[in-house]
Amino acid sequence: MFKIEVEDAKGIWSDVFGSDGKLLTFETETAARAALAERYPIAVQMEKYAGGKRTRVIRILEDEDDWPNPPQK
Repeated sequence: MFKIEVEDAKGIWSDVFGSDGKLLTFETETAARAALAERYPIAVQMEKYAGGKRTRVIRILEDEDDWPNPPQK
């Protein structure tokens, strides 16, 4: 799973949420990058020429605490 984040003017990174208020997640990195370019086309293009990142794609790693029924230890 992947999510997208954007950086504000103060340098704080924030997750991107959908219109339903839920965190946007994607099955593939390609899908996440496409959604990022669709939502923030100017920022994505500026990164190619101006240097510095204002957007990013993050891999979401599963943790056993995220499982509905964690295995017994």
